[in-house]
Amino acid sequence: MNLSNQIAHMLLEMLDETGRAEIQRNELAEKLGCVPSQINYVISSRFTPERGYTVESKRGGGGYIKISRISYTSKDQVFMHIVNSIGESIDEQSARAIIVNLNHNEMLSSDNAKLMLAAINENCYKNAEPELRPKIRASILKQMFLSCT
Repeated sequence: MNLSNQIAHMLLEMLDETGRAEIQRNELAEKLGCVPSQINYVISSRFTPERGYTVESKRGGGGYIKISRISYTSKDQVFMHIVNSIGESIDEQSARAIIVNLNHNEMLSSDNAKLMLAAINENCYKNAEPELRPKIRASILKQMFLSCT
């Protein structure tokens, strides 16, 4: 198992125990024999809102990083959280991760997920200017989630 997978596995085990992981980056890096930036990389690439996580960090002497699973209480609440977190633009990979995660957690039916995946596919935007595509995709994705509430 490579180092990134080891870090992710360790953090997932912490999350499975309590629903959140609180670490001090330097201590974890020392324990695993890696540089702190490797831990940052794993957290920023694998523990994203699109994948169902929130990350909070405090820098300084007593600094820490807290990772929590987004609690899925009601579909409406989840969809509104997603609409608010999408922002002005979104790339296809991030949009796909949101949809797949929601389908995996049974917040979106397979049929709705398939339709959404088709609507955010890059092929749908090939006639739009490249710099406008993420903005158009974000608007469409937001409207799809708003229509599900």
